[in-house]
Formats: sequence, C-alpha cells, structure tokens
Amino acid sequence: MTSVPEIDGDVPPDSPLTTKEGWASFVRHTPEPPEMLSPRQLEAFPPRQQAAYEQLRRDYHADLPLVNTPIIQKVISTGRLLIQLNRRQISARRGVVISGASGTGKTTALTQFGRAHELAVRKRHPDDKTRIPVLYVTVPPAATSRMLAVEFARFLGLEFTSRYNLTDVTNAVCSVAAHTHVDLVLVDEIHNISLATRTGAEVSDQLKYFAERLPATFVYAGVEVEAQGLFAGPRGRQIAGRFTVVPAAAFAYGTADQRDAWRALVASLESTLRLRNHTSGALTAMAEDLYRRTGGMIGSLSQLIRGAALLAIEDGTEQITREHLDLVPLDYAAHSSNTARRAVKAV
Repeated sequence: MTSVPEIDGDVPPDSPLTTKEGWASFVRHTPEPPEMLSPRQLEAFPPRQQAAYEQLRRDYHADLPLVNTPIIQKVISTGRLLIQLNRRQISARRGVVISGASGTGKTTALTQFGRAHELAVRKRHPDDKTRIPVLYVTVPPAATSRMLAVEFARFLGLEFTSRYNLTDVTNAVCSVAAHTHVDLVLVDEIHNISLATRTGAEVSDQLKYFAERLPATFVYAGVEVEAQGLFAGPRGRQIAGRFTVVPAAAFAYGTADQRDAWRALVASLESTLRLRNHTSGALTAMAEDLYRRTGGMIGSLSQLIRGAALLAIEDGTEQITREHLDLVPLDYAAHSSNTARRAVKAV
C-alpha cells in the first residue's frame, strides 16, 4: 500500500542563508514531487495521514522546483570558468556582478550558482566535513566596514563583542575561511554600498581587502548597480576592471524566439505541478496573458503559478484556471507593467 508521511511536530529553528547552517540546509534541500494519490487511495488512510499528505502537496507547490533560466545558466557557466582562472592567482582575481531590476532572478542565480559549486566540491571531497566551500552574506543597509566584517564572521559562526575592532574580526574571518577552504564568496544586496559616501567607500575597500586576503572568487548581486555608481570613480574603475557584469532582465516578448522562450519557461513551471485535474498545456496556452500579468518577471511568474496552485488545492478544483490566477496578488512592479500595457493597448 502506498504510504503517506506522518505529521512532524518538531519545527526546525529559523536558519537564514547568511549562516553556515542555513546555507547547508539550502544546499541539501531538493523539492521532491509527492506521489499522486487518487481520492479513493487517500480515503484508505486515517484522517491524520490524509491531512499530512495534503499539507505535503501544499508545501511542495509553495516551493516548486527551480527552473533553469538563461540567467542561471549564464552565471553558473561564467562563475565556473572564473573559479578555474582564479585558482592559481595570488591577487587581482576576477569576479562577477549580477545586476538588474528587482524580480529578475538575481538572488536566485547567485544562490543557485553557490549551491551548484558546493555540491560539486562536496562530491570531490566527500570525507572532508570541515570544508566550507561557499560563504554567503548580504550587505546590510547603511553598512559600515565593521558591520560587513561581522556579517562574514556570522556566517562562519564566529561571535564578537563590541570590544573587538575591525582588524580583529577581519583576521579571524580570513583565518577560519582559509582553514575551511572557502573558495567562493557570494555578496548579495551590493547596491547598499554607495561609493559616493565615505562610509560606502570604506565598505567597498573592506570587500576588496577580503578579496585580496581570501583565495576565493567573489560574486556580487544587486539592483541596477551601474546606476548606483558601483563603477564610478577610482574605486569603481578598479571594480570594473576586475568584474564581469551578467545582466538580469525581464523576459522579452517581441520576437518569435522571445515568445518561444517565454512559453518554454511557462511549460517548464507547469510540468512541475502535481494537481489531480490539471491538463498539461493549459498554462502554456495562457502564456501571453501570463506575460501581460507579470511583465516577463520570473519572480512574479513563479509567485503567480505557485499561488494559483495553492488556491486550486484549497478549493478542491485541482486545476489552475484564469479565476485562480486573477486571485493571486502580485508585486507592484508587475501590476504597474500590466496597467501600462493595458493603457497603451486602449490608445
């Protein structure tokens, strides 16, 4: 007889990606599609197990498997090449900047590259339990050099009181990172650094110092970093001379090839659904409407399909309809893009 999971009463503690425990959990996690049970099969189980199975399906659709988008492919291929090129470099290592508007998949590309790299490293070194291949941090708002260094330390599990100065924190981070073989550093929210301010320039210098001290490839991600002045001035020119920019943009829909790429994306997401009554190709047939709703933003599309799937489970229809899609709230950027398109069409 087919089994369904028991309800686990233990709720794991919150571990963000910016800790080595949270990152390790993210690397290990792979959404597994639940086995599709018919209503008759499900009725054979006690109510507790039926509830567990339905919750399993909700959890799965809230966290659908990731689609390998063009930006993820580009970041992974570029990043892997630079890691190879940097392996024998003593200084002036090359890095990557992922830049684009919000909702275009920058953080997803950044973290998926880190995950792919860590899985590859652990496959090569299965018995090395002390190795930490990837270090992931986000730049805090209004960050100072010490705040950034503490973020690096926090990921590694190092704690410092206020009496420890920046040099103490930096030296400890570099020592631990070297001993644990960190060779990829991911820095998100890089747009929080403003080179136009003294504090921002000092934070940029601190990042550069880490890059000089650590034998690692650095990958940054941020919102439209070119417009934020990341490459302006002497410091910016130095960054521009060492980093390759991978642009993150919304999908376009003007040419036949672009429309085919969008439909392929929708089809890939649709193939991950586990709804009893959903007809394959139903979402792909609505590709144009989905584009209008989301403005070609991968983040908005994912939210739209995941939300509609949850609504389809909740109301028992077990298939995504236009009504479900209309009920899913979207971000302001997607809503504004859709409103603008309607206004142009009306004219």
